[in-house]
Formats: sequence, structure tokens, C-alpha cells
Amino acid sequence: MDIKNLEREIAHCLESFYNSRLVGLEKLSLRKVLSKKNPYLYRALGIEKASEIVEQNLAAYVISSDETIFGNCFFEPLAKLASGGKVSDAEGVDFTREFADRYLAVSVKSGPNWGNSDQHKRQSTNFDALRNRLYKIQKQFDPLVGQAYGRQASEPTENSRFRRRSGQAFWEEITGEPDFYIKLISLMKEVPSKNRPKYRAMWDQAVNRFTSEFIQDFCDRNGAIAWERLVEFTCSRKPDRRKSEGEENGGKQNF
Repeated sequence: MDIKNLEREIAHCLESFYNSRLVGLEKLSLRKVLSKKNPYLYRALGIEKASEIVEQNLAAYVISSDETIFGNCFFEPLAKLASGGKVSDAEGVDFTREFADRYLAVSVKSGPNWGNSDQHKRQSTNFDALRNRLYKIQKQFDPLVGQAYGRQASEPTENSRFRRRSGQAFWEEITGEPDFYIKLISLMKEVPSKNRPKYRAMWDQAVNRFTSEFIQDFCDRNGAIAWERLVEFTCSRKPDRRKSEGEENGGKQNF
């Protein structure tokens, strides 16, 4: 791919990533962030500041979310474009390339930690379904899980019936360029630094908003964290009463 075109596509993918992050942060709620966190751990660590709990939970949630968003907005579209492959309509397969002696089917993952054993089996099943559709072409079917970063490489096994290639090895296989993985980061240039201030402003607003909500919902009149109330929210068998009341009032929560 021409270097200018690649730089333009990288910028476009980054803009898509930033926009998705902003939308996700804007829609995020404190209760969603807290619902799957461990209040016992924070109590054991001796944390007593509402803002500290909010920032730690928000950061952990956003980092996990960013990994998914970045894979969808950056790695996957660039892999499809740079490979010159055909976008696949098969479930769990992103694109395909047909060679003289084999049929390459690729599923793009952000990195090496993309799934457990059940998800690996499901990926194998998706590849098998495509294999069965293509039995008439009489070519070797080559299923590949491409992991956009890392060094992991493996051959097919009984439960994971596909090859895995990561980082440089993956990008070189689909583009033919040994240094393509380096181009992906060098051609970002100034785009990240230009977009950071806007996200930082929204992040600060979210921290302030969530801290205010946390103090109102999970602190006593003196401002101390009401740990029993927080544990009840995250762990009780009963649904959260205040959430139910809010839903009954058209989505507006009354505290």
C-alpha cells in the first residue's frame, strides 16, 4: 500500500477510535462501572476517598473497553485493507484471500489474550462452517487467527483448529512487508496528541460527575464511605431498589 494512503487510513481509523471512546464515556454510568467491582478489595486497601475509588474503577473499565474499541476501529479495518483480501460474510471470519493452492480465512484479534477455551472452540466452529461451504474449491483451507500485537504463534490443535500468528509475523503474512507493524505506529504521527485534550476534558467531567454521585449514594452524612451500602449494591441478591424506582419514573433516579 502506498505510504500516503496508509497514513491517511491510519488517521481515519484513529478518528473513528476517538469518536467511539467519547460516545462510550458519555453514555457510561457510575452504577455500570461499580456493578462488577470488588468492594472488599478497596476496603482492605484502606481506601477512604470517594474520588480514588471512582478514578480507579473508571480507569480499569475504560482500559478494558479501549482494547475492544481499538481492535474494532483500528486493527480490524486496517488488516482488511492492507491485506487486499475480501471481506467475509461468514460468522467469526473477517476476511479471506484465495491463492493458487490454498484458501486463507482470517479472524483478526487485538492481541493474544482474546478468549478462553470455549471461545477458541467457537472460533474453530466458525472456521469449520466456512470450510464446509468451500469444500468444492479443492484447495487447502488455511484458517488463521491474526493477533495484531504480541509474539504468540501456534499451530492447529484438536480444540483450536487454526493457526495463530501475532505482531510482526501476522502483519508480514497478510501484507508481505516485514516492517508493516512498525509503520502502523510511526504513521500515527501527531494524531493522538491532537485528540487527547478533548478526551481528557470529558474524562475529568466524568470523574467529577461520578464522584458526586458516589458521595450521594455511597457515603454517609459525614462524607465517609458507607461500605455496607456499597457491598449491598454490588453483592445483594435483591435488585437495587433505587435503580428500580428510577426506571419506574421514566429513567430518572430519585435519591
